Amino acid sequence: MSDALRKLIELAITEDLDGGEDITSNSTIPLEQLSTADFVTRSPGVIAGISVAVAVLNYLEITDVTALVRDGDSVAAGTTILTARGNTRKLLLAERTTLNFLTHLSGIATLTRSWVHAIEGTQCQIRDTRKTTPGWRKLEKDAVLAGGGTNHRLSLSDAALVKDNHIVAAGGTLKAFESVRAQFPGKEIEVEVDTLEQLHEVLPGNPDLILLDNMSREMCAQAVAIVAGRVKLEASGGISIENAMDYARTGVNYLAIGALTHSAKVLDIGLDLKMGK
Repeated sequence: MSDALRKLIELAITEDLDGGEDITSNSTIPLEQLSTADFVTRSPGVIAGISVAVAVLNYLEITDVTALVRDGDSVAAGTTILTARGNTRKLLLAERTTLNFLTHLSGIATLTRSWVHAIEGTQCQIRDTRKTTPGWRKLEKDAVLAGGGTNHRLSLSDAALVKDNHIVAAGGTLKAFESVRAQFPGKEIEVEVDTLEQLHEVLPGNPDLILLDNMSREMCAQAVAIVAGRVKLEASGGISIENAMDYARTGVNYLAIGALTHSAKVLDIGLDLKMGK
């Protein structure tokens, strides 16, 4: 378990107890009682967060844990994805935190898979953004991978993305791009453009990637023709799962979809408790 994940789990459990104790479980359940907890899907979807769920259980000293599926597996409703055996009080203390991770991350994986299927048969890839839950970025981006998507940069230090506000502050698109190239020559540079004129302006600098911001499908197709394979292109803005195939068919390399992480509906998963170890 990474230090970051341990801290996140510790924060979640601490938040749940709020300096006290689980007054319901501790009042109704014998101290040494043992049980089996099955984590069961209530609806079909794509699973993500299995290792995180195991880490939560291990954090609470529940070590007899069996994962029955892997991240990225598609499952039907009624599938047992994880089984844990141990102290009943600890299992119930782990329940909500474990489900919070599993349902949210599986929701992201499920939504991502839907987008991937929507552009199936093209060379285009579905890519996430930094529109993630604070503290959850690595987990959410791993869930995107589980769903078949690809990751954009994990942090601001991974790569450069020269956006509209950088361009305003720097005094121009080309000036901003050249400043990054001069100071960080080894880093990947992506430049955002919202007109074909800006595209022509930055193309001679050979950026690694160009973000086509809020361009129509027709403009994206023109951009693909202009770059002629010299630079990878990413379309962003105005894209829905209904028109994703139309954008993918223009020939762009990526569709940037912030909704993968900021608008995914949780996958319905529950915990079924059985008495006895």
